[in-house]
Amino acid sequence: MIDRLTFDLQATCGDARAGLIHTDHGDIQTPIFMPVGTQGTVKAVHQHELKDEVKAQIILGNTYHLYLRPGCDILRQAGGLHRFNGWQRPMLTDSGGFQVFSLAANRKLKEEGVTFRSHIDGSRHLFTPEGVMDIERVIGADIMMALDECCPGDADYRYAKKSMELTHRWLDRCLTRFAETEPLYGHHQALFPIVQGCQYEDLRRQSAEYIASKDPEGCAIGGLAVGEPTDVMYRMIEVVNAILPTDRPRYLMGVGTPQNLLEAIERGVDMFDCVMPTRNGRNGLLFTAEGTINIKNKKWENCFEPVYLDYTLAYLHHLIRAEEILGLQICSIINLRFYLWLVGEARRHILAGDYSAWKSAMVPKLGRRL
Repeated sequence: MIDRLTFDLQATCGDARAGLIHTDHGDIQTPIFMPVGTQGTVKAVHQHELKDEVKAQIILGNTYHLYLRPGCDILRQAGGLHRFNGWQRPMLTDSGGFQVFSLAANRKLKEEGVTFRSHIDGSRHLFTPEGVMDIERVIGADIMMALDECCPGDADYRYAKKSMELTHRWLDRCLTRFAETEPLYGHHQALFPIVQGCQYEDLRRQSAEYIASKDPEGCAIGGLAVGEPTDVMYRMIEVVNAILPTDRPRYLMGVGTPQNLLEAIERGVDMFDCVMPTRNGRNGLLFTAEGTINIKNKKWENCFEPVYLDYTLAYLHHLIRAEEILGLQICSIINLRFYLWLVGEARRHILAGDYSAWKSAMVPKLGRRL
């Protein structure tokens, strides 16, 4: 078992970085996109397809959802999420904080933690920093996230400052509990703190400095892509990454579009996750290197160009219009393959030293509707 998650910075091109993260379940080439497996599964995609077709190197699990169902007892009996779902590559679990704080009408925030009602049966639960660390130990992901408050993107300065300070106090409690406990399944687990501060530069600087002072194994940037303008998000990334340590991976949480990924990579981000490729895929929107396709549109009804294996656009149009499950599966795989291809190409161009020129040519194409 490794003693600490490590990150080898292999090349830079401006602020864009290509690196290698080392975990007990394998290495992760960065920049990387992580498919979201909210309830222990990436929706509509088999594990072997994630591995062999999508070429996923790491996937996510969600602490909130896994805590509620199947629950910690089942996960512990199974030997953790890796054994429960059969995924033997790296995994990351978020803290559940974003899901809890999105339940605005069904949760109550206080210093101790956050009380919330289950979206499944209305039962009442409490997430504390200590409790979340214990849950994430039971889940057993290679990378654990600290409990934070994700405040709205339009929060006023006073609220954002109060929220950030609470996140920092909770982080200290997470770190204490993390140090008091051990991994349960014989592999190392890393803890990533989360930078908050909304859209206020001074708060983002304070938070990044606080996180950096904890000597973390990696760092996350939270509270972005939650309603603020895109240019504000990019500016906050620049502010934070100027402070976070260069020898640790940087994870931008919940972002985003293909254009967002390339812009954030140019600003020094290494890791991404988002439900967009699978959620949009299940609704018939495909991402490609030339732009987006709404496969429901009639224009694809008689287009017999192959889009994945021997499946044509016309067949996929039929499947989605007929609400066949196979259509959801194929669209999800296509989008995840594209996202992993895109970050792979970004890595290749960083290593080649021409990332900015390549990105500038790609971004306009990605925004087109085909």
